[in-house]
Amino acid sequence: MDNATYTCPTNSIPLNPSSSTVINVRPAPPPPKDHLLWSLCNTLYMNFCCLGFMALIYSVKTRDQNVLGNIKAAHLYSHKAKWYNILASGWNVIIPLLIIVLIVTGIVHLSNIEGSYDLFGEEGYDNFGKLFGK
Repeated sequence: MDNATYTCPTNSIPLNPSSSTVINVRPAPPPPKDHLLWSLCNTLYMNFCCLGFMALIYSVKTRDQNVLGNIKAAHLYSHKAKWYNILASGWNVIIPLLIIVLIVTGIVHLSNIEGSYDLFGEEGYDNFGKLFGK
């Protein structure tokens, strides 16, 4: 660079430090959850109507849309994955509990019937044998 003196043209407008441009930068909202681990657990449990598998599909779609930057579609798929997981988890908990309750109430009901056999004792086994000609 040469040692020449540079001057500002006379028709230039000086910068006014009191007027500055302010840019408000908001942090980007976090991407929606994909519920992938929850969906995988529900898929491996093999529940009714493959609800866990449907949740897994929507979880993968959520992850794909997050990578592509389509946040609106990612929210939609995340919402669907969450509800399929809720349905699958509810089904996985309610059905075994219902079966246990039905078995227990059946045993209690059968033990209270007059003339019923004691299925768990020695006398019950003997009576069962007599009943069927053993």
